[in-house]
Amino acid sequence: MAAALAAREYVSLYEVRIDLVGPDWRAIARGLPRPWIACNRIASEGGQADGPESVRTAVLREAAELGASIIDIELRADGLDSVVKWAKGHALLLVSYHDVMGTPDVPVLDDIVSQQCAAGADINKIVTTAHSPGDNVTMLELIARHRDLSMVSFAMGPLGMISRVLAPLAGARFVYASVAVGSEAAPGQLTVGDLRSMYETLGVPE
Repeated sequence: MAAALAAREYVSLYEVRIDLVGPDWRAIARGLPRPWIACNRIASEGGQADGPESVRTAVLREAAELGASIIDIELRADGLDSVVKWAKGHALLLVSYHDVMGTPDVPVLDDIVSQQCAAGADINKIVTTAHSPGDNVTMLELIARHRDLSMVSFAMGPLGMISRVLAPLAGARFVYASVAVGSEAAPGQLTVGDLRSMYETLGVPE
């Protein structure tokens, strides 16, 4: 919590990873000085949420009632339809897709975007895993092809780090960073401090 508060000057949005934080997530969410995303990630997409899907999505509904600005629900989640029904009007709906094995071909990625839109996404998030430098280009071009949408797109892993840095410059709505070393939620995630230093070096306006 101390690290999250220390970063408040440099962030406009927090993510509360309920599956990683555990029962203390409510106290943390109440203390955040900026809007926040509620995420309770399923194991198949890199998270640690377990138990019945109805319980997992009920926690997301509680998060919306506690003031979450954005609810993250996976495109492939069994509870997608139920979350869409109650989330609309209470919070923005971020429909996410994570490929922890690699980066699909362009037609597959575009089809995923179409499915997210059909599901009712306010924000489309697609995150893959980079196995080559070209995977970074693929994920940045995905943003460029869908400039009419609110997109979050980058690649995970050491080889995908550059896509995290460049995604906002390519038009992504936002990018994720860890509040401190050791608190990374995904491989290749930079800290807020490192990301800010890179943007300052590149001359990117705050």
